[in-house]
Amino acid sequence: MSTITLTASMRSNLASLKAIQGQMDTTQTRLSTGKKVNSAIDNASSFYQARSLTNRAADLDGLLDSMGQGVQTIQAANEGIEAITSYIDQAKSVANSAFALDPTATGYATQLGEFEDQFNAIVGEIAKLAGDSSYQGINLLKGGKLTVMFNESRTNKLDVQGDDVVAKMAAVGFTTADWTDAASVNASLDGIAKAVDYLRDYSAVMGNNFSIIETRQSFTEAMIDVLETGSDNLVLADMNEESANYLALQTRQQLAINSLALASQSAQSVLRLF
Repeated sequence: MSTITLTASMRSNLASLKAIQGQMDTTQTRLSTGKKVNSAIDNASSFYQARSLTNRAADLDGLLDSMGQGVQTIQAANEGIEAITSYIDQAKSVANSAFALDPTATGYATQLGEFEDQFNAIVGEIAKLAGDSSYQGINLLKGGKLTVMFNESRTNKLDVQGDDVVAKMAAVGFTTADWTDAASVNASLDGIAKAVDYLRDYSAVMGNNFSIIETRQSFTEAMIDVLETGSDNLVLADMNEESANYLALQTRQQLAINSLALASQSAQSVLRLF
């Protein structure tokens, strides 16, 4: 097959057009994706650094879900503590009413027994409520344990050990009654006071754990932003700059086409000699 011979100026203009088209293709890709680095071919160092940062951000984002669930688990326990405290207030009111009875009055034993039944019913409801304070299978009011991971390598975590609050309150004297006189009622009131003190202490522990997780949540969210921004800085294109580049390339392309046409006209002028 014969070779078509082109003039030097035509070859130069064709090479220029080819180069310009390549640059336009690259710029169009950047404009369509918003990235100046779309693959390792564009810039291997930036591409893999950005991927590493993005992967770590994704790992931390997954941990955020776990932290959020940890917060909800503690919140469920806190709601249980609040409700139990309300029940204890009711129990205290009943006990105070029983303590105020006149032991010499007719029907004292009957009234005392009625108050005792009310008191014991409340204690029973507290046990049921504690049993219903679980979240996703973890009940911090029944001795459950919560573990929240804080980093992607799973080397930093928070273990929250729950208490069996019903057993703990029973141990300090808040349990079902066998009231026979004011002294036995007073013993229950003493147990109530100790149970309230215990719940306040336990609530403070849960509150501290809650704050720790929330602080780590905020830190992790900030770290994700840092990582994603760092990744973007490595690969994202300046859309204003790329748009300007594309317009400049279009101008260069048109000039190259015009130049090629002029070179072609010069070659055609030779034909006029024949």
